[in-house]
Amino acid sequence: MTLEIIVSIIFFGIALAMDAFAVALTDGLVYSDINKKKIFFIAATFGIMQALMPAIGYFAVELISFAVGSSDSSDAIHIFGVVITWVSFTLLLLIGIKMVIEGIVEIRKPIEKKQTKLFSIKEVLIMGVATAIDAMAVGISLYAGLSNNLTIWLHISIIGVITFVMCLIGLFLGKQILKLLKGKTEISVIIGGCILILLAVWVVLSHYI
Repeated sequence: MTLEIIVSIIFFGIALAMDAFAVALTDGLVYSDINKKKIFFIAATFGIMQALMPAIGYFAVELISFAVGSSDSSDAIHIFGVVITWVSFTLLLLIGIKMVIEGIVEIRKPIEKKQTKLFSIKEVLIMGVATAIDAMAVGISLYAGLSNNLTIWLHISIIGVITFVMCLIGLFLGKQILKLLKGKTEISVIIGGCILILLAVWVVLSHYI
């Protein structure tokens, strides 16, 4: 394992973490009851998911190659990558649209009936999967030459740590933006939903372009 490979993995980690960073920023914006414990839970969840998915992709490709033969695996791997992309797109799009609708509904409510968006473990886990599932495709790149069955564990650990740190930054930044909005969480929810919708579009564009 060379320094060049480690640098490549670090760049992979940064690129993958941008999705998680955007969602972490969104979480910092929309959760009115967020605290340090919840911030670390969100960042750890995204970091673990972002490390786990490339590993799943790596060993899935190895299984496909073993099952159909390395010479016939390219079509199956391509289909695998396309499915991953569209699943990620669908999850992010649905969550984003849901948030935009929730924000618009809150804006239209009388002031005394407005509700704030509270931290949800279920939602965090869903968003963790949604942002990380496209990282399975990176497992294909790792299998293609950057990793082997021993070094893959170090490589996914690097990806996970980078994601964790960037998510912490995103969450704290989101909290500061919420303060600038003077606690108007319905506006922040709409902004967060738009970020997720744009992220969903980006996932598809980045795959085909």
